Order: sequence, then structure tokens, then C-alpha cells
Amino acid sequence: MEQDYPLVRDVFPDLVAELITLLENEGERELAICAWDLRLVDECRCGDGSCQSFQTAAHPQGQPYGAGHRCVPLLPSRGMLCLDVVDGRVMYVEVLDRPLMHRQRERP
Repeated sequence: MEQDYPLVRDVFPDLVAELITLLENEGERELAICAWDLRLVDECRCGDGSCQSFQTAAHPQGQPYGAGHRCVPLLPSRGMLCLDVVDGRVMYVEVLDRPLMHRQRERP
């Protein structure tokens, strides 16, 4: 069940705050609202030391998102942030070339 996954805001609160600000700056108000409730479903396992990307919804690895997919690149002050969005739902947050994100204590 989706509630079994931690909220990204509990794990990486600074990242969520940044995502909300950047999305609002890009005119993506609905996605900015949705960013508050993103879940950390799975972390990228690519092995690239500069990658801290993660899934926010279940999706088969290596499969295209299909119809309704769009990429939302953001303009952070450092590194790269890009969202994969399907029908208005954030599916994946690509986090590259950024300082290591430190996990906060996850709430039960």
C-alpha cells in the first residue's frame, strides 16, 4: 500500500521545500501542491555516485511511461532536478550532481 512508503518530506525535508519553490517558480502550481505528499517508493540503483534519484510511485524498471508522460526540468542553484510526471502525478525525481542528501529520521 502506498501509505507504507515514507513521505519524502519526512526523509528529505529540504529537498521537498526546494521542489515546491522551484515548481511554483516554473508556474507548476498543481505539482508544487502535490510535492508535499510525495512518497519515497524506491531509490535508484544505478550505482552512479552523483545520482540520488528516486521513484515516488511504482513503475516497472526499464519500461516507458507512455501516454500522458512529460518531463519537468527544474532550475536549482546546484546540480540537476528533473521530474517525470504522468497525467499530473510525479512518478520519479531525478537528483543529479548535488551534495549528498542526508536522511532525516523517518516518522513511524
